[in-house]
Amino acid sequence: MNELNTRLQGKGNFVHEMYSTVKAFRVKLKLFSRQLGQNITTHFPTLETMAPQMMSTEKYTNMISSLDNEFARRFADFQKLAAEFDILSSLFTTDFEKVPDDLQLELIDLQCDSNLKEKFQSESIDKFYASLNESKFANMRKMAMKLFVLFGSTYICEQTFSTMNINKTKQRSNLTDVHVQSLLRIFTSDMQPEFKQLVDNFDRT
Repeated sequence: MNELNTRLQGKGNFVHEMYSTVKAFRVKLKLFSRQLGQNITTHFPTLETMAPQMMSTEKYTNMISSLDNEFARRFADFQKLAAEFDILSSLFTTDFEKVPDDLQLELIDLQCDSNLKEKFQSESIDKFYASLNESKFANMRKMAMKLFVLFGSTYICEQTFSTMNINKTKQRSNLTDVHVQSLLRIFTSDMQPEFKQLVDNFDRT
């Protein structure tokens, strides 16, 4: 659970990546439950140290099954988006006949473009979709944007409050809300300033 929690709280996680992590965790739970039902304790070293006559795996099997059911309940809404997650992350291996009608022709164009395929493999997934031609791949971009706005916010929230605490000290109590807002935007954003454009604009004024 701690490992899962750490992975989900990482920086820059999109929902399809987080869903894959949860999906893998649930598969592991099913494996644990099945193996414990057969008294196989390979993944439970503490149980392996117990004498066979003292070991009762039934309660652990029930606990794991309950945990898996709870995950299924809590992530039911994301299960409905699973097909779109697959399209988003496996663009060039997805069967175009099995995607929604409005994406089929665009997906064929994408999969037949060797330059885009190379770009998909070398760039981050969000940058790749942002670079797609707006008129040629309008529906594909629309689907991607809908999914990209779903992202893990725990890391950003913690980073924001940490930054605010650092900057709102007694020695810096004269900072206005506008100053703090600007500082938070800088510290929590990956945007790179366009210094050349800023200088050019300044020179023209």
